[in-house]
Parts: sequence; C-alpha cells; structure tokens
Amino acid sequence: MSLASRLSASFLAALAIVLIGFSAALGGLAVHHLHRLIDERLDAALTTLAAAAEVGPEGVEWEPDERVLGVGLEAGADQLRWVVRDAGGRLIDRSPNLNPRRLSLELAEGPTSGRFTGPDGRPWMVKSRRLAVPEALQEPVDPSKTPVAGRHSALILVAYAPLGPTEATLNRLGLTLIVLSTVLWLAAAAVNRRLCRRGLAPLTAMAMAARDADAEDRHERLPVPNTGDELEDLGQAFNGLLDRLHETLQQQRRFTGDASHQLRTPLAGLLGQVDVVLRRDRPPEEYRRVLGIVRHKAVHLQQIIESLLFLARTEAEAGRPEPEVIDLAAWVSEHLEGWSGHARGADLKGEASCPGPLWVRVHPLLLAQAVDNLLDNACKYGPPNTSIIVRTGRQAGLASLAVEDQGEGLSTEGQARAFEPFYRAPEAARHDQRGVGLGLAVARRIVTAFGGTLSAQGDLGQGSRFTIELPMSFVPPTRDEVPADPPSELAAESVSD
Repeated sequence: MSLASRLSASFLAALAIVLIGFSAALGGLAVHHLHRLIDERLDAALTTLAAAAEVGPEGVEWEPDERVLGVGLEAGADQLRWVVRDAGGRLIDRSPNLNPRRLSLELAEGPTSGRFTGPDGRPWMVKSRRLAVPEALQEPVDPSKTPVAGRHSALILVAYAPLGPTEATLNRLGLTLIVLSTVLWLAAAAVNRRLCRRGLAPLTAMAMAARDADAEDRHERLPVPNTGDELEDLGQAFNGLLDRLHETLQQQRRFTGDASHQLRTPLAGLLGQVDVVLRRDRPPEEYRRVLGIVRHKAVHLQQIIESLLFLARTEAEAGRPEPEVIDLAAWVSEHLEGWSGHARGADLKGEASCPGPLWVRVHPLLLAQAVDNLLDNACKYGPPNTSIIVRTGRQAGLASLAVEDQGEGLSTEGQARAFEPFYRAPEAARHDQRGVGLGLAVARRIVTAFGGTLSAQGDLGQGSRFTIELPMSFVPPTRDEVPADPPSELAAESVSD
C-alpha cells in the first residue's frame, strides 16, 4: 500500500469515527429533547385537568363544564388524549378527540404511566395524576347520610401523547444524518486522495530522481520543492548528504592517486638501485653502500604503508587503546627532554599558561606520536635558531597543547587542507622540504581517537600554530596504572610531513 493510500485510509477512518460519533450524539440529544417536550406537555395537560376538579371535605367533584378545557379538543395525530377514572378504575370522562369505538376502552383500562402500544399499533406515552381529599380535610363517614352524586373519594387523571409523529421525526433525522455523513465522507475521500497525491508528488519526484541518478555525476541532485515544510527539509538534507558523499569520494580518489604515487617513487628508486648493482660484480663496499640506500628507502616505504593502514582503518576496526589519566603539563615537560639531542632541541621551549595540573585521559605513546609529528613539522618549516614554543593551558573544560613556530605560516587554503593526506603546501615545495604528507593526518586521527580536536592557525609570514584540545578528566592518576602497548600499525618513529 502506498503512503498516499495509508494517509487517506487513516484520515477517512478518523473522519468516519467523528461522523458516527457526531450523528449518534446529535440523535441522542434529539431523542432526549423531544421526549422531554412530550413529558412537559403531559404535565401541562394533567395540571389543566386537575384545575377542572374540585377537592372538598366531601370528596373530589369533577366539574369540566364550569371550566374551559383546552386539552384534547382536536383530533390531530399529534394531539393529546385524556381520560378520568374514579378510584375503582371506572371511566368518568374522556377527551373529545378520543375515538370511543377504537381507543376508549383500551385507554381507560390501559397502563397509567410509561409507554405502550395501542390496538392500532401506534406507540403512546402515558402519564397520570391522582386527586384525593387530604386527610386533614376528610370528614368522618356517616353511614346514614346519602352520598352526594358526582363526588368521588379520588380521581385518576390520565393523559396520553402519541409517539408516532415524534418517532417519524427522529427517523427522518437519522436518515438525514446517515445520508449527509455518507455524502461528506465520500466527498472527503475524493478530495483527500487528490490532496495526498498532490502533496506527496514532490516526494515521488525525489524518489524517481534518486533511482535515475548516476553515482558518477557529482552535479546531479534531487529536486527540492519550495514548500517550506518537511519535504523541503528532506530534499535539502539529502542533497547535503550527496554533497558530502561526493566530496568524500573525491577525497578517496585523490588519496588513492597520491598514495599510489608516493608508493611508486620509493619502490622505483629501490628497484633502480638493485638493478644497477646487479649489472656486474662489485666490491663489498659498493654492496654495503647500495644496501644502506635500499634500507633507507625500505624504512621510508614502511612508514608510508603503516601510516596509510592507520588512516584507512575505521575506529571500530583499529580499536582504541586503553587510556590512562596523565598531567598534560608535566608530560609535555618530560617529553621535551627526549628532544634535547635533536638538532633543534635548543629551540624547543615549554610554557604553561595556567598553574596546576591538566588531567587528560589519553594513551601516552600515541599522544607522543602526534606531538612528535607536530614538532617535526615545526622544525622543518621554522627557520633555524628560532623558538618553537609548546604551550599548555585550559579553556572551557578543555586542556590545550599548542605548538607554535616562526616559519612562513599557512595560507587560507593551507589551513583548510593541512590535515589532508599527502597535501603539501606550496611553501614546502619551494623550500624542497622532504616528507610524505601524512604526519598531520596521522596526528589528527590520533587526537580524534581521544575525543579531542586538532586545528591549524597562522597567517603567511607570521608563523603557524597547531593546537590540540582534549577533554579534561577530573580523576587523578593512580600509581598502578600501566600504559598499554601502542597499536601495531604505528611505527615508533614519527611520520613526518
């Protein structure tokens, strides 16, 4: 079943429930109102009849001739009827519109309250009232005294209302509600079906465009309706996803091409050296020299392959090593001591912008790999005898580690693409700086694995700054924490840019 059909079915089911409930409620109110009107008419008729009787100490006297009775005069189908009985149930009087040959006996002997069906099959509503002398006005009965004619110990006044016209009205109302509800439901079904198809037409168009889309066409997008609703949001979100997918695909293709080029260069040099040395017999010193070159190129090739493997794996595949809590400020000071033997070791300076420890949860060896890559990058692009500052601090619950150099800086494009694999800034090409262009990419991957960020800042001619920001941990380290071994895909030595 299509989405339009499901929406139409849901709407029509809800509309049917509403129409049925409305019709039932309206019918119930009509029944209650009309029956209440009949009951009020019967009460009014009994009050009128009671006014025609005189209640005295000697009994109840029926005197219809002395008072004008406006009840039961007309013989219409909707007019009231009435009868008067004595205490023994004997008929005393009746309304003029009561047919004596058809209904007088049955009405006179019928029930005195409730609803019943007459001999002609028509329904009636009956209500009665008893008139008797109150005990306070009753006189002692004198057996020797002759009873007064026309006086009774009690009278029973009974009024009858025909229900035929009321039920006919209710039947017409019910039929009208059924017909009107059916017509409204059918009209709503036709309109709703058309509106659903019209409203979902943009979704259908997007589905057709998605089926016919070519994965190789980077400019093809879904048609986005200008409706200002969820469909427009869906189209924009899907097109945004396509933009990101195409960008990722281009990055993968560029990465594959750069990787093949980077791998081909050391392999070609390695094979060339081997081919040269195998052309003729050479002295042992020549073999040692060539083997040294082969080893150097093989190490370089190993670094490239291990970095590519690390970048190619997802976090789930690579796995995150077991971290430990360290004081970042103290760790940086200890780590810089290991660079004292480097040619630029004297230029490295550590600074802390805030006092106190900076607790972070990291893997120290992996963090050392990332920081070494940043330091090696700063040493290559910063002029000799210029300071390279490693600054630690905290801000908004984050611990920061920034490596600042006084090199040529980064352009806007360089800041945006600095962490792309194999990206080489034009400044590096002009200075003929050697490297494979993977160090910063590996550093960002390591920092991201710790839940942190690595960013690049700096203008051309004013040096550059690479900042690592890590979530701070409020759990101090314990003595028995032992650092876990680093992943096998990372080499112990840094991968430089």
